[in-house]
Amino acid sequence: MRLGSIILFVALCSLTAYYIYEPIPEEIEEKWKLMLTNCFFRSLSHLADLSELLGLKDYMGVMYIITLAERVVPVSDEHVKVTEENFDGVEVVLYQPKQQGDGEELRRAIIYLHGGGWCLGSSRMSPYDLLARKLVTELDAVVLSVEYRLAPAHHFPVPYEDVYRVVKHFLQKGVLAQYSVDPGRTAVSGDSAGGNLAAAVSQQLLKEPGQQIQLKAQALIYPVLQALDLNTPSYQQNQDMPILPRTLMVRFWSEYFTSDKALFRAMMANTHNSPESSSLLKFVDWSAFLPETYHREYNYSAPAVVQGVGGEAVGPSRSLADPRASPLLVPDTALRSLPKALIMTCEYDVLRDDGIMYATRLRAAGVEVSHEHYDTGFHGALMFTVWPTDFLIGRRMTDNYIKWLKENL
Repeated sequence: MRLGSIILFVALCSLTAYYIYEPIPEEIEEKWKLMLTNCFFRSLSHLADLSELLGLKDYMGVMYIITLAERVVPVSDEHVKVTEENFDGVEVVLYQPKQQGDGEELRRAIIYLHGGGWCLGSSRMSPYDLLARKLVTELDAVVLSVEYRLAPAHHFPVPYEDVYRVVKHFLQKGVLAQYSVDPGRTAVSGDSAGGNLAAAVSQQLLKEPGQQIQLKAQALIYPVLQALDLNTPSYQQNQDMPILPRTLMVRFWSEYFTSDKALFRAMMANTHNSPESSSLLKFVDWSAFLPETYHREYNYSAPAVVQGVGGEAVGPSRSLADPRASPLLVPDTALRSLPKALIMTCEYDVLRDDGIMYATRLRAAGVEVSHEHYDTGFHGALMFTVWPTDFLIGRRMTDNYIKWLKENL
């Protein structure tokens, strides 16, 4: 009996160690903390797969537990006034300094768009609430955090359209005056899918007829910027990295466009491009836009072009080619007048090359770009600032992000 218990105990310990342990590059700090953190994400992902297989609940419905677990009720404190508003039909959380300035003194403003692959996340999650408060207190800024609708209940372009409506509403003289915001000191920012939305809004706002007030800056944190080539060097190098493995990023993309699983299967094989999107592959040619140091042992191979990808999934072919979904797809002429940009990328992130290619193209178009690359960074790092998943890399990135805004906005 005792021997059997010992064997069972050893087996359980071995299984636990096997499940928790995963090969993580030596360069990453706090490796064991990342392993333990990712163990939760992997466990939830496996549960979501099982739930969907059994027909109990769809994958994203289960993964939404992450959002619920981090959810807080944003309330005012001694330094920050917090209110929940509705801008043109979209929910927003507004953070303002409690300490009023000198009468006519106007403040800078940041419109922040949360990440989560367009399917998860919320402006009311504790990391975003904490970040908004830091921006208010350290920059004396007004922060507008947007609660846009999510896929798969609301496919593209709904999340983008929600964000665009909020930005247009906020950038009216009367609205800015109501919140004591300087019309010349407004930025849009976001992480991951939020970075995608921020980049798209920055581009499309320039084309808006009669738009008098434009953004001064855009700050993109490990943004996802294109859906045409899901086999760039960073997708290959980091396909099994914690937090955002390639499979999950591909699932986010496919769910953003459609619930038809045929598109997910095609995207996994990188055979999802139609003749309509193939003409735009030149804008995501990493052999041209990535510095040589990131090519490494990888050789460029243009994604396959297939006529009619999986039944109903043909519909999203137009979405694949839409720059509102993939901001990297705009021609150089559409980049030239964009506001100055901060682009933060992480080495151990499938989205690394999206950000680097965009920085390269923006610079070539004459846009002022600050590109900060974190050699020990991983996807989502800036949001890991709340115990027990607080990482040193997250704090450094947050400090640098706020420093850039202080100097450029």
